[in-house]
Amino acid sequence: MHVVTAAQMRAIEAASVAAGAGTWAELMERAGSGVAQVVQRMLGTPTGKRVLILVGSGNNGGDALVVARHLHDAGALPTLYIWQRTEVASDANWQQCRQRGLPELDAHADPEQHRLRELLGQTQIIVDGLLGSGGNRPITGLLAQIIATLNAVVGQTQATAQRVRVVAIDIPTGVHADTGQINGIALHADLTVATGLPKRGILLYPGRCAVGKHIVVPIGIPPQELEQIMSIQINKESVGNLLPTRPDDAHKGTFGKVLVVAGSLAYSGAAALASTAAARAGAGLVTLATPRSIAALALRTPEVTLLPLAESSGAIAPSAAETVRKHLDEGNYAALLIGCGLDTEEATAQFFKRVLGYEQPHTAPRVGFRLPEAAGSDRSSDPLYDPEQLPPTVIDADGLNLLAQIEEWPTRLPAERLILTPHPGEMRRLLKQDELAADLVQVAADAAQAWRQVVVLKGATTIVATPDGATRILAVGNPALATAGTGDVLAGIIAALLAQGLATADAATLGVYLHSAAGAMLRDELGEMGTLASDLLPRLPLVIRALKAG
Repeated sequence: MHVVTAAQMRAIEAASVAAGAGTWAELMERAGSGVAQVVQRMLGTPTGKRVLILVGSGNNGGDALVVARHLHDAGALPTLYIWQRTEVASDANWQQCRQRGLPELDAHADPEQHRLRELLGQTQIIVDGLLGSGGNRPITGLLAQIIATLNAVVGQTQATAQRVRVVAIDIPTGVHADTGQINGIALHADLTVATGLPKRGILLYPGRCAVGKHIVVPIGIPPQELEQIMSIQINKESVGNLLPTRPDDAHKGTFGKVLVVAGSLAYSGAAALASTAAARAGAGLVTLATPRSIAALALRTPEVTLLPLAESSGAIAPSAAETVRKHLDEGNYAALLIGCGLDTEEATAQFFKRVLGYEQPHTAPRVGFRLPEAAGSDRSSDPLYDPEQLPPTVIDADGLNLLAQIEEWPTRLPAERLILTPHPGEMRRLLKQDELAADLVQVAADAAQAWRQVVVLKGATTIVATPDGATRILAVGNPALATAGTGDVLAGIIAALLAQGLATADAATLGVYLHSAAGAMLRDELGEMGTLASDLLPRLPLVIRALKAG
């Protein structure tokens, strides 16, 4: 479940060697033999089967040479296609291949790839050991030509009985190991075999499209060396223990109350989706606070109670903040969700600031986030500084856009009380950047640490980042979820999990998983096109039940 950057993997390997878990040569032997076993299973009976081994200059090429030796010893017929690897005399693995008489071809002696095409015509499997996790620069020249030839020829075989399959060691050549970016051109693999631990780029788009399926082969890393790993994959195994308990003697108060502040004249559906999702994800009671005139349009599920709010031209009016604060205080709500379907008009912006405690009439008691006090000041008698706080809060959609308009907002909110759920566009606005850096995992991690809040950076790969610098990654792209309103459903799920007592990081992580699992079920049942966000709602209890069953 751990995921690493290339630098982290190098550090782990070095620490493993220092701890006596094996020499560098032994780690390479374990990696290569593990990949060879995978290839043997793909070949079925390896005897007489031809395999093309692409051998680069670094450790990835060394792994490939070990693979070639093991396949030869199992009866297969590997051929080495060498690119920029020299000094045979000092290369023990290459020497062992030569002792076995494995045929070789230097790529530089085949500048037009004529011989490569001939070899591909006789090949069942290609093993990619050209660059691996160390190849993060743009691919040009001869290597780019080789990859283009491989992709073209392999692609032509896909619909034939002589289909050629590609197995990449660690990560396909051309995919950045940390960011998943394509370095100009990438070799498209059917299977990527990560050695030791999967590299982050395996999970991130667009590189993930070149990865194919992916598995991990162990190389003997001591468990203690995994303690410093910053990224964990979000999957069934990693979230199974996060489900809140449901005791037989429970009542609705056991599972918490959620207040959903959402909706405007143009986006009444967002309010319905978010509030119904919170109910479907197990909250004991959900209240929808929405502008009075659109309450009937919100089409909320009958079980969701309603808090009509004062409005201004179809949007929530600033004075409605007093109603929301009072309802939160008197209703003992365990979680707040704000932002889905709000607009960004000035009246809504004032309302939003008042809810968070940025703007408040001095005549009203304050229920909200406490503003930082100056050293030595005494605000105990000032109603603006009432010590009560909002419950753990999810801010989504236009709530994030409104938050981005507030100067120095991270310094004025209590740490680790919020879950922010931006898509890349909202993330750019929060960071005040025209473009996000390519390494989205690091973007999310840096933001969570700087803001002191949990960040859920949504996309085909979704990243949950926490204030301590840890990241959790869900890499399950699904076009069935690429439709309006699915983000509102996710926000409602997370708010419900907060209400049931999960910590912010765990609520975000489990929420992301349940949302993805419901999307996968929806895709399997209805397909990838024409699905609606509301189709996710009845499937949420089903995926929760499946997760509970293990």
